[in-house]
Amino acid sequence: MGVAHVFSVAPIGFDGAIVDVESDAKRGLPTIQIVGMGNKSIDEAKERVRSAINNSLLEFPAKKITINLAPADLPKDGVHFDLPIAISILVVSGQLQQKEVNGAVFAGELALDGTLRPIRGSINIAETAKQAGICRIYLPEKNATQASLIEGIEIMPVASLKQLYLHLKHESRIQPHTLQISSNSARKTITTLDDIHGQEQAKRALLIATAGRHNILLNGPPGTGKTMLARALLGLLPPLTSAEQVAATKIHSLAGEVNDEIVSHRPFRTPHHTASHIALTGGGNKPKPGEISLAHLGVLFLDELPEYPRTSLEALRQPLEDKTISISRANGRLTFPADFMLVATMNPCPCGYYGDQTKECSCSTPQILNYQKKLSGPLLDRIDLVVNVSRVPNETLLAHAPTDTTQHAHAMKQLTAATSRQLQRFNDSTRYNSSLSSSNVTKMIPLSSEAKQLLTIAADKLALSARSYFKIIKVARTIADLDNDQDVNVKHISEALQYRAPITN
Repeated sequence: MGVAHVFSVAPIGFDGAIVDVESDAKRGLPTIQIVGMGNKSIDEAKERVRSAINNSLLEFPAKKITINLAPADLPKDGVHFDLPIAISILVVSGQLQQKEVNGAVFAGELALDGTLRPIRGSINIAETAKQAGICRIYLPEKNATQASLIEGIEIMPVASLKQLYLHLKHESRIQPHTLQISSNSARKTITTLDDIHGQEQAKRALLIATAGRHNILLNGPPGTGKTMLARALLGLLPPLTSAEQVAATKIHSLAGEVNDEIVSHRPFRTPHHTASHIALTGGGNKPKPGEISLAHLGVLFLDELPEYPRTSLEALRQPLEDKTISISRANGRLTFPADFMLVATMNPCPCGYYGDQTKECSCSTPQILNYQKKLSGPLLDRIDLVVNVSRVPNETLLAHAPTDTTQHAHAMKQLTAATSRQLQRFNDSTRYNSSLSSSNVTKMIPLSSEAKQLLTIAADKLALSARSYFKIIKVARTIADLDNDQDVNVKHISEALQYRAPITN
């Protein structure tokens, strides 16, 4: 026959593009050549495909075969092109008919014995196929559950090339995959507010931050419970919606962190301060999502914030504003989502005891100032709440009632009510007070004359930037939602101003 056409998908960042795998066979020395800007792994597919076809008891044609991955100007990467290349060779050699492979997308890595191995980015592939109007996709068995999150497309789980061949020839039948989400998906060992001794102001700030998805910085001496407070926030967040599960699973699949699992819990990423700039933001020779993208729809927890490299911290500024991260490399520009909630902790000085009531600080004044200056003004300006966490008196540590579970339960009721108010306000379950633009703040959060006057006076005395000015209003709106108040008044503005305090003890 003439040229064979088999469709696949090339993941490009968080999106993808349809690729036409064209195959042509001519008389000549038996060779196979792959063109179309494929990388090393695609070039090596020649040997994998040859062995997989022969070991599947099919015939590899003794002809000069040319494979073109169109469009040819689009860089392509990934071993998932093995399967469409093999299918296109079977079509061009007459072992399959073109009509038998039309209307479907193929993707999968072939082992030498013809079995299929799992691949990265299966949700990207399924989503791109659906957008292109293709209603069926053939994937490795271990990727079927993930891909089934995309509704409106038939997912066909394939175990081997031979099984797929027999299915296409109507000699056996592969059953479409049916999505079954396990019900025992509860996250283990969650810290709750009831586990934390004292720290009532910090707990209140944590509640506000969770309700409005505000960024928060906890500052205080070692051992005051900063890390425990941060981990307690995870138990306050609501579960992922169906659409959010798709987005979270998609980004983790692209990073190669999950194959057939569905991300059913909000991510809580805790990169160490020695993590490289690329590990945090994403990139590399084969650009992959970084920690800030893997924290999408969840929490990015940075413990001891000043210990991170300055360049890495400054790279957070743009994602905190735009909720996306763009990675530019020589071969293109990729954009990944980064809608995360930043939770950070820090000590007030290198030794950690500056301002502590019981232990004397051993740092000099220049050391303290240099340590605190590691955090730039523009970065701190993007943090909504700054809380100074003090030491808990020793005599109260064992006075905590182990059966007292009222704080967490009460907090969850407040959060449910606050979330409901925001849903009514925005008519969108994915928007929170922190996501309001400056123009929307003016339209949607009216202030009384007394509240506006207080805010203006405070902004002048504290020399607040325009960004901080609007952040205070958004935090005050969240406080009003938690208090079940319709309007933002003076008490809400006053409390919001407390969380713009300087980083000192």
